[in-house]
Amino acid sequence: MPVFLVGSTEVCCDEKVVVGDLDRHGLAGSADDNKVQTDLYTVVDGTKVDADTLKGFKTWRAAACDRCHGANQEGLVGPSLVQSLKSLTKDEFKKTVTEGRLEKGMPSFKTSHMVMDNLDQLYAYLKGRSDGAIKRAKVELMQ
Repeated sequence: MPVFLVGSTEVCCDEKVVVGDLDRHGLAGSADDNKVQTDLYTVVDGTKVDADTLKGFKTWRAAACDRCHGANQEGLVGPSLVQSLKSLTKDEFKKTVTEGRLEKGMPSFKTSHMVMDNLDQLYAYLKGRSDGAIKRAKVELMQ
């Protein structure tokens, strides 16, 4: 069961509630409670992230994933990852990135050391975007 840190309050919820749904469930807190922390990522103010999540963003940019999935991960010729990661598991994500989906135009990245060395970080960044915790594509390191 996921545990989220909202401000200084630890919130436990079933997997059907995602970070982007915290407002609707009354869990988002006040304007001063601007930190979302999961086991994958930490986000402050919707744009400042932990070092590993920032590595995921940099990997996204360096691998030029935006050419197919769009600068905001909302899709172009490839699908919206904001939507896809709402249902795609981490293992399914890793398999797709590693093996590709050649019949759909998705290349394999198994020979890219940069991508393979940062696969968990890339997943964390994209999951944060999909969950709604990361409010825009470009992020910066939190202080």
